[in-house]
Amino acid sequence: MRAVTWHGKRDVRVETVPDPVIQQPTDAIIRVTSTGICGSDLHLYEVMGPFMGEGDILGHEPMGVVEEVGDEITNLVPGNRVVIPFQIACGHCYMCGLGLPTQCEVTQVRHTGMGAALFGFSKLYGEVPGGQAELLRVPQAQYGPIKVPEGPPDDRFVYLSDVLPTAWQAVEYAAVPPGGSLVVLGLGPVGDMCTRIARHRGAGQVIGVDLVPERVERVRRNDVDVLDLHDYDEGIADAIRERTDGRGPDSVIDAVGMEAHGDPMGKVAQQMSGTLPDSIGSRLMARAGRDRLAALHLASNIVRRGGTISVIGDYGGTADPLPLLTLFDKQVTLRMGQANVRRWSDAIMPLVVRDDDPLGVENFATHRLPLEDAPRGYEMFQKKEDGVVKVLLRP
Repeated sequence: MRAVTWHGKRDVRVETVPDPVIQQPTDAIIRVTSTGICGSDLHLYEVMGPFMGEGDILGHEPMGVVEEVGDEITNLVPGNRVVIPFQIACGHCYMCGLGLPTQCEVTQVRHTGMGAALFGFSKLYGEVPGGQAELLRVPQAQYGPIKVPEGPPDDRFVYLSDVLPTAWQAVEYAAVPPGGSLVVLGLGPVGDMCTRIARHRGAGQVIGVDLVPERVERVRRNDVDVLDLHDYDEGIADAIRERTDGRGPDSVIDAVGMEAHGDPMGKVAQQMSGTLPDSIGSRLMARAGRDRLAALHLASNIVRRGGTISVIGDYGGTADPLPLLTLFDKQVTLRMGQANVRRWSDAIMPLVVRDDDPLGVENFATHRLPLEDAPRGYEMFQKKEDGVVKVLLRP
């Protein structure tokens, strides 16, 4: 089969690799029909070389059609149309029972100290072959795959793999009171979707913040009050407070994570890690700081006293100290974590099958490319060229 493989910093290739096969009785094989390039894939593309293996298959946002199932799979049959969540979970352990499949006790990657295994996402999360490929082996298929109806295009459903449940959880964790105010920092795919979901769920005021012109204009077109960081220099916090009765928003979502602009030392650590032997570079990445916490510091500054910060942006190291004095003094609630896809998918499904498409998923992608053009898709996304916000690949 053809698959997108990792070969080094900014070096992904589409190569012919062995087809996946059933390895466990709880496996399934799907033929991939659509698969996304995620913002977190850019971390693998850029600076996570110490945690990657030559030839690793990338991707964790696939959907497709079931081709084959293991002997213990009774919930799927060949021909079913399914979306595959980015995490691999069993559905029956203690953590899955709590609605936390990201912490699944069956698939936890214990030797790296991480939670549930993820598709296509480095040695840290199990080095499981990913979904930017023509075929995908799906472990724990008795729980993970989400069956979707025939008829509507893939674009209606593919975001159930990551973007939709990630944004849904971010809004849920933000605990915006009815008619309350929310600021979303970062308007990439997840931040953009957070603004849509928050408005749908009854937030009275939604403010977005970003500095990429195409993202600013895209979200403004959805009648969201968007602040361009270029226009405010150091005054962004004051501008937000002016819009929220002087006290700040009820809730803030940090949808930026380690992509935050700021701390130049964090950027140096990122660049250095890619030039060192893996054993040294991985320790630098984990301890010295891929995380530039400008967005999180801004969130703690602007949120009102007694408010909530929801962190859905991807943080990977332990670089800078949290502003704990500020968070404690303001009595801020802080919630975060990888999205628990299956916990939210049943609530989201009715929205993506509605004729009026209230979340705008059918036109959410800015670019649709053949799988063979994946290297160009990665380059465009990394450089933010041609107004790219979301890339879907079609095998």
